[in-house]
Amino acid sequence: MLISDVLRHKGNDVVTVRPTDPVALAVNKLAEHRIGAVLVQDQWMKPVGIFSERDFINKVAHHGAAALGLDIRQVMSSPVLSCRAADRIDTVLGAMTLARIRHMPVIDDGKLLGIVSIGDLVKYRLDEKELEANVLLDLSRMHA
Repeated sequence: MLISDVLRHKGNDVVTVRPTDPVALAVNKLAEHRIGAVLVQDQWMKPVGIFSERDFINKVAHHGAAALGLDIRQVMSSPVLSCRAADRIDTVLGAMTLARIRHMPVIDDGKLLGIVSIGDLVKYRLDEKELEANVLLDLSRMHA
């Protein structure tokens, strides 16, 4: 299965912030949208980083509450690793595991198509396996 299949079910909304936005704004967006990461885009709408819950926790551990006043560029993970809509889910899962990241933007020909999380990909794979199992079970019942 392909990343495009995941986006078709999940949708392609991407919550973004600017590098100069305060961390507090990004944290509010994470809470408001119930997501684990936001994409950081520059003034030309190019991805320059990702700000995740993990980035926030690491900064709070070092700076305490003062982390909320930092600019996103001081906290974000960069450079951005991305995938394409035509990439296989297994390939992207492997890349995310190796890079130890949980979110990956989907970019084709410089255009942002969406973002996938490792949870999105695992859920899609589990749903796919459940469907396969149900089909096999139905086939075995028909021949019994």
